[in-house]
Amino acid sequence: MTTVRVQREAFDPGREINTFCARNPISGGIATFIGQMRDFRGTSRSAGEPLTAMTLEHYAGMAEREIAELAAEAKNRWTLDDLLVIHRFGDVAPGDAIVLVAVAATHRGEAFAACAFVMDWLKTKAPFWKKEIGADGAAWVEARTSDDLQAAKWDK
Repeated sequence: MTTVRVQREAFDPGREINTFCARNPISGGIATFIGQMRDFRGTSRSAGEPLTAMTLEHYAGMAEREIAELAAEAKNRWTLDDLLVIHRFGDVAPGDAIVLVAVAATHRGEAFAACAFVMDWLKTKAPFWKKEIGADGAAWVEARTSDDLQAAKWDK
């Protein structure tokens, strides 16, 4: 089974994970990743600039299709029982969940690898754009070389 949701509404990661686990009671491993909005811009909270909000924009229709194709690619690479991807768009505040990836598999290695693969792809290739808002105004988030290098390990 695969579930992909791109939505404006907030979601409860704990409830989503509990539901996912309940529908995969015999999977040997379940790996999850929750991405939340940070309250700062930069590499560290102490050296960064405070943020008050973020706006996530996406290419409607295309985002859902590309994430579904990504899910199919993950299922081709690993033997998975289930895969869940939830990604928000719109306005979010620090601490809000933005993305949830959950992967169920017979073995933990496959679950961990598939979860990392999906998240690395979402971070670098998904049609989402982030605008961070702080005391000094708003700024679009640029792609980071370190994210691209992390994702490159999955190239065939």
